[in-house]
Amino acid sequence: MQYIDDAEFQIAIDLDQGGRIASLKWRDMEFASPFRGEIHTWGWYSMVPWAGRIRDGIIRNARGKEFQLPVTIDPPHALHGFGFASSWQEIGAGRSLLHLPAPYGGATVEQRIEVLDDALRWSLEYEPGDCDLPVWLGIHPWFPRDLGHGGSAEIEFAAELMLERDGEGLPSGKLIAPIKQPWDDAFTQIRGVPAVVWEDTARIDIECDAPWWVVYTEDADAICIEPQTAPPDAANLGISGEHYLEALFVFSEG
Repeated sequence: MQYIDDAEFQIAIDLDQGGRIASLKWRDMEFASPFRGEIHTWGWYSMVPWAGRIRDGIIRNARGKEFQLPVTIDPPHALHGFGFASSWQEIGAGRSLLHLPAPYGGATVEQRIEVLDDALRWSLEYEPGDCDLPVWLGIHPWFPRDLGHGGSAEIEFAAELMLERDGEGLPSGKLIAPIKQPWDDAFTQIRGVPAVVWEDTARIDIECDAPWWVVYTEDADAICIEPQTAPPDAANLGISGEHYLEALFVFSEG
């Protein structure tokens, strides 16, 4: 475990459970959803070396050679990368390193989590080594709808475009105008600063220049706003993602 205890923040990072933030308290309120029986539905975690789903778990390198990724969590598709199901190596205060398994062998990801006044800064950096497979990164925070007092969580989020989903729930590649909630969708051309708001209690503004965001509001107990360097199934859509991602989560009274 890694611990950050700084002024109003108390943060626990479980290196053996995907390097995820297992607990995040600000002013004694808990902002990380607890374990709910499934590895991908709790805490705040990194999505590396891909974010979202990859259709049928098939990834191809620059020469067109196919590799099969694990599809055990969301068959028949590969979900959210290796990071959230792996053990990370501590390399400093709030810093951890992941040596990726095959077929991404030789590649690494460094994660940094630090507190700045009333904000948490989270960064991810991918180093490919000799690996030539497609990569895109994401941050997946599960925000609890209920903090124990005050209003239930609502989101402030607006975008010009979203990706249409096909019958399997994956992006079809077609960009459309955003539909009404509930969402499990990828958006681009974001307007303003996305935020989660608990009325009369707290708010978290998410400052990030990521070109893609996934928003999930179909869960009764938690919601997600996820900055990503590319959308789900990016490689099959012909979209490439940057190898660095940084987001600032700014906490304030709601």
